[in-house]
Amino acid sequence: MNGWAIDPVTLQVMAGALRSICEDMGAVLVRSAHSPNIKERRDASTGLFDASGEMVMQAEHIPVHLGAMPESVAAVIEERHSEGDVWILNDPYRGGTHLPDITLVSPLFVDGRLAGYAASRAHHADVGGSSPGSMPADSTSLAHEGVVIAPTLLVRAGELQGRLLEQLTAKMRGPAQRRADLRAQLAANRLAAERVTKLADQYGLELLKTGMSAVLDYSDRRTRAAIATIPDGSYSARDLLEDDFDGPSDLTIAVTVSVDGERIAVDFEGTDPQTGGNLNCPMSVTKSSVYYVLRVLTDPDIPSSAGAYRPIDVTAPAGCLVNALPPAAVAGGNVETSSRIADVVMSALAQAVDAPALGQGTMNNVTLGNDSFAYYETIGGGQGGCPNAAGPTAVHVAMSNTLNTPIEALELEFPLRMTEYSVRQRSGGRGLHDGGDGIVRELEALDQMQFSLLTERRRHAPPGTAGGGSGAAGKNSLTRAGSDGPEALPAKARGKLGPGDRLRIETPGGGGYGKPA
Repeated sequence: MNGWAIDPVTLQVMAGALRSICEDMGAVLVRSAHSPNIKERRDASTGLFDASGEMVMQAEHIPVHLGAMPESVAAVIEERHSEGDVWILNDPYRGGTHLPDITLVSPLFVDGRLAGYAASRAHHADVGGSSPGSMPADSTSLAHEGVVIAPTLLVRAGELQGRLLEQLTAKMRGPAQRRADLRAQLAANRLAAERVTKLADQYGLELLKTGMSAVLDYSDRRTRAAIATIPDGSYSARDLLEDDFDGPSDLTIAVTVSVDGERIAVDFEGTDPQTGGNLNCPMSVTKSSVYYVLRVLTDPDIPSSAGAYRPIDVTAPAGCLVNALPPAAVAGGNVETSSRIADVVMSALAQAVDAPALGQGTMNNVTLGNDSFAYYETIGGGQGGCPNAAGPTAVHVAMSNTLNTPIEALELEFPLRMTEYSVRQRSGGRGLHDGGDGIVRELEALDQMQFSLLTERRRHAPPGTAGGGSGAAGKNSLTRAGSDGPEALPAKARGKLGPGDRLRIETPGGGGYGKPA
């Protein structure tokens, strides 16, 4: 249906109302959750979809979920469902990203008619993987990374399937906390159902559906107009991922971005085959990374809906690193490979438009835990210098949009002490506009525990743009209690900590933009 079937004022009011529902879903989820990763770091996303499964609106939460949540809804649409149902899933090859990201999808009915779907996705602190936190650096298959949940009815016609919930969470560390976080997601989806019903009561269901269609078409038109300002042509770039736990063996990601009028084609031909480790990406994550870059370089004010991605075609050879096939491990693909995909697409388009230098290019994933707790965090770093300003310092970059875990919350909840948390001075690349500085974060263990690190940009520093200098590469190290000094750790590492051992992460700085004055 054409977007102008409703007047422009009603369209904007409708878009604002739908965005508000998504934001309120996120607020309910964050405030109701028990795990610090959700309630403190806000590692979660929410969205609304129309009756055909197209994403009408998403809250501005986690960029890596942009293209992935629609795949979750598409997986549910294939199943039969009725009013009051809620589906649960995390299978990376059926709508998920990596296993800790669990998605709940609720069909929304108004007067017995399907009005759309609500979805909430949250990164759970553990899903039963081979190491606490379920982000093992050395996983080689999904079986090592935790419980795989195909689309399954968690709530049937309004009745929670309690036995299923118990069975799933019993396979995870901290089952009581897992159940509490899933109930927080249920509350978020329940709010969406109530608010969509009120919106239908206010406007009528047919006008609501027309409004959803109009939002999609409006995003489509604005995206096409923005793409039309990019010079036509093909732009190629390549970048590297570092060792896949087995050792220093680089993995290549290659891309060609072709701009033709109001359309963009992004092709990853030339990318290395999927690996035996866990840096593999399902296609849904690859699309998320591409969509993120296009939002950054076109018009970030365009409503975050599926309409904005209609003019974008993303292809990759089946079985390659960015279009992996099951049962390949994917724990690192969602966090580290997605970051490098964003980097390489940004580098390609920087040949056509003014683009910032590359940021730290990693999420610096740290997981810690034992039989009594599991803790996961990502650590910020430096953003690249921009054409008109220096890059921000100590921020989460690109595909991560989470907050830090406050020291007070961390030390209160876990047997950990923060011995240093500071800006990594002068780690940003020099340039006309300098890159932002990274972070130093050092944790001391107060009990026996395991650790796992999934990091990048430890051997290949974030490059500058237009003559700017590279940011400093990151560093990982471990200082044993009573030892003379630290021992260096590779980008991917796993091991044990005892009381008094200190794990130190120094995150990369962003690249500089332009030649220094």
